[in-house]
Amino acid sequence: MTVAAKVKTCLASLRSAQAGLEQFSVESQTQDAKKVFSEAAQTVLEIIEQVERRVGELEREEPEYKGF
Repeated sequence: MTVAAKVKTCLASLRSAQAGLEQFSVESQTQDAKKVFSEAAQTVLEIIEQVERRVGELEREEPEYKGF
């Protein structure tokens, strides 16, 4: 597996984790829990944005990785 493929796999996992945190936030009974899950989801979203930028860099550096 290439570096780009590994990074894209990681990105998919991060997106899944972020969606799960958002779901926990919606389903939580207490405001404190909702806030914690919402903040965690936001943090993961920021990480996702950074990894997406890195994927773009990898694709520009190595065009053969584009689209994997």
